[in-house]
Amino acid sequence: MAIATDSLRGSFTPSKDTIGVFLVLNICAYIITIVVRKWNASNKAPRPSTPDLEKSTSRPGAREKVIRKPGEWTPSDFKRPTAAPYPDWDVHTSKPIPYRPFRYGPNYFTTMGLRSMKWDEWIELDNHYLKYHADKSKRIEERGEKCYRTAPEAMDAAIELLEELCNYLPERYPNMFQKTPTGITNTVTHETFNITQRPLPEDPMATAARLVQDDLAIMIERPDGEYYLLAGAILLAGFWRLSDKFGMSLEKIHTSGDVPQFREKLQRGMTNFFRRLRPEEPVLRNNYFIQVDDQLAWSPSIGSEDSEEVSWNTAEKNRAIEHHFFRSERQSLRRLPRSGGVVFTIRTYFEPVTEIVKEPYVPGRLASAVRSWGDDVSRYKGKEKYAEVLLEYLDAKHAEQVAAGLDLGKEDEMRSYPM
Repeated sequence: MAIATDSLRGSFTPSKDTIGVFLVLNICAYIITIVVRKWNASNKAPRPSTPDLEKSTSRPGAREKVIRKPGEWTPSDFKRPTAAPYPDWDVHTSKPIPYRPFRYGPNYFTTMGLRSMKWDEWIELDNHYLKYHADKSKRIEERGEKCYRTAPEAMDAAIELLEELCNYLPERYPNMFQKTPTGITNTVTHETFNITQRPLPEDPMATAARLVQDDLAIMIERPDGEYYLLAGAILLAGFWRLSDKFGMSLEKIHTSGDVPQFREKLQRGMTNFFRRLRPEEPVLRNNYFIQVDDQLAWSPSIGSEDSEEVSWNTAEKNRAIEHHFFRSERQSLRRLPRSGGVVFTIRTYFEPVTEIVKEPYVPGRLASAVRSWGDDVSRYKGKEKYAEVLLEYLDAKHAEQVAAGLDLGKEDEMRSYPM
């Protein structure tokens, strides 16, 4: 390419060859631009919106664009996949999963914290099963409908949940449960449950609770579009009572319990989530608390379980660290395909703080998380009653781990949330 240079003016005058090349390049650029625009236009089909329960799915066998009125449910043809047997599971030796669902500060984010659930992992059992089973059985007998109940409009959902458990448990834990023509047998506790006779021998939520370590709750949508707690077996909740919440809407349950930032950050998303939840899309979430007594079923530190009102105000302040327990929950949520009820399973894990701090990174991360709580979260979790003792202890244990060679930069390789 020949270029004539004018060294005095610092410019150049293009030759005929240069002009020709420029013309060709411009034409090529124009053609490419037109092609790209047409390609983009043809591929800019509207992105499918988030699945909405007001419309049926586009999956095989589903009808398109069928509008569902609030409180009405057309049974889904979804069938839960058969669960694989839990590898090497044993009721005496299989340890609890060490959930550690707290994050480093300085900020504490209030979210629903949902993640997808694998169907095999719907119910988790471990070597604390027999203790949980004994505690639950005792509370069912002693407290009755104070801690389990099913409203008539939720009976179909409660029976469906019981049937689901009777199908799932023999698949997942075959060395403990056997399916029978009329229900299920627990080969460890030697209990057999008939779920086909009518009327049932007991409330289906009580029977379901006897089978698993979880507390159970079912939310039912009414014609006003709100979801209500209309069936439950809340036996080991520690800080709340079914009798206080039964019959309440999802919104009222959270506002009456002063859940931090519910209206500002959670209410809208939670409402939309419930409306859109499909039977084939179960989810999990975890949370945690500090408790200053060793009672799994009910924390007496916040008052008697039969008191008219309970609160952290009654708790003794700055008890010795031996009285501090780490309480975490693994909650699963799924929609029952036949009845449309939304089931919560609430599995509690309960351990002394003095034990969990032996795990790498845990004391430092927990201390940072507790310090990140805002005033509202701190009140909700009772921080003022134990923070001084707890944080001093966690800081000391973290310092011991660092002095022993803990590599802070490798935590992400060794632990991932919520573990």
